[in-house]
Amino acid sequence: MKMDFARVMGQVATQFANEEALVNIERNRRYTFRELHRLTNRIANMMRTRLNLRRGDVALCILENDNLSLLHAWTAFKGEAALTHTNIRDAFDEHRWQVGFIRPKAVFIETTLLERYGDMLREHGATIVCMDPPPVPHEGTQYFWDLLDAVSDADPGIQNDTRSDMLIYRFTGGTTGKSKCAQYTIDNWLAARDTMYADEQQSVALNSRTRYLHIAPVSHGSGLSFLPTLFRGGCTLTQNAADLKAWCRNVEAENVTTTLMVPTLVSWLLDLPEASQHDLSSLRTLYYGAAPMSPARLAQAQQRFGNIFFQLYGATECAQAVCTLTPSDHLTAAETGRLASAGRPTAGIEMRIVDEAGNDAPPCATGEIWLRGRGTISGYYNNPEGTAAEFSDGFWKSGDLGYIDEAGYLFIVDRKKDVIITGGFNVYAVEVEASLNAHPDVALSAVVGVPHDKWGEAVHAEVVLKAGASVAPDALIEHVKETLGRFKAPKTVSIVEMLPVSAVGKVLRRRVREKYWTDQPRRVS
Repeated sequence: MKMDFARVMGQVATQFANEEALVNIERNRRYTFRELHRLTNRIANMMRTRLNLRRGDVALCILENDNLSLLHAWTAFKGEAALTHTNIRDAFDEHRWQVGFIRPKAVFIETTLLERYGDMLREHGATIVCMDPPPVPHEGTQYFWDLLDAVSDADPGIQNDTRSDMLIYRFTGGTTGKSKCAQYTIDNWLAARDTMYADEQQSVALNSRTRYLHIAPVSHGSGLSFLPTLFRGGCTLTQNAADLKAWCRNVEAENVTTTLMVPTLVSWLLDLPEASQHDLSSLRTLYYGAAPMSPARLAQAQQRFGNIFFQLYGATECAQAVCTLTPSDHLTAAETGRLASAGRPTAGIEMRIVDEAGNDAPPCATGEIWLRGRGTISGYYNNPEGTAAEFSDGFWKSGDLGYIDEAGYLFIVDRKKDVIITGGFNVYAVEVEASLNAHPDVALSAVVGVPHDKWGEAVHAEVVLKAGASVAPDALIEHVKETLGRFKAPKTVSIVEMLPVSAVGKVLRRRVREKYWTDQPRRVS
């Protein structure tokens, strides 16, 4: 099906014309629906006429929340070229690999990164566009707002196929050492919009009075709420820093009604003095995801903020609310034991629990969770092997192991893939091991997730050194930070004499992991 997204957004802009649609808090930018529509038209027209980004071309964004909000779905779907959203917190080497893989014609980048990234981007032949004025001129670099000067704000008039034209790319963590690149159509994102309206309580949570503050990276799951908020006439607010003190100030100043956090941040918020010093009574909905909430901490949070908690379960490869644990569920979940669940499947999602033979598992039996719906991507960009391994007949094989109870609630009990979810971020064991094993003193390593009160799971490494070598655990942690970035680095490292290995010498990571999860009710956070 064809769609002119600019025409569709224009209808929304007419309906809510002078209401506030987007607020970039740190940069103090405010746009009404009419202004946002015209601005995103200009950006789409600029990309086409001044950057010559046409169908089949790709642009890449290494941006904070404020600036990425200008180049998000409501802009990408108006144009021909695809936009790639990266995590600005990734390490330089990861970004360099992503640039080499996606081969962008243009890169939109924070001005503060120009000094370090400029030469690398020029080597790849990309046009560099900085989002704020550079302090000194940079050769071959253009300034975003200069490029917009005198560009028409008329609808671009571009029609895209909602189910076949790939217009957004996002990188996942890499189970084989490198990221995979998920590819999205307009319909994938409209599925995210529609599933946020499917449940009666979700429909009430998003309306024309919604003021949704994003503290999590909008390059990831948080950004999936942009279109549901837009089409309801609500306002999207962006905060760049994961700073809870600033978040408290912003909630009070902006009368924020809605936000999304990982359980780690909610736990920290409860211990933050500023949470009691600011008026947070405007909050009506606090979405959380990536892990269930600790029953004890949830009880404290409900006492402090009221019954405003709403768990969402989704994935990069299935860009919609797959399951929800609603505020009503939270009132009884502690007594029923369903607080540890991911909630019930949303309308329109097709879920299978599959055994090792590929057959549907019996009721209440554990198996791999397979997901199929409008939000499920068709596969990975330029990665037929990864696509063939993880997709079957439209289903995405999640790698999560779980079961559905007699009332239809999904419980995730383990992971088939070696992914660690720490503070809401996915970290794949194999890429951390590859970084550690590249250290000159390391012979072998095993990276696992271990239980952690604040992070849910923490990245931990057991390392075997080469004969005669000596290196401090802190030095190994710093080594990984330099190559992969801070959030992927182990929190702790143990130097060990040996690791459990198979008959062919493969490290048995699960054996290492088991000893840390003994007596835990779940084998994952």
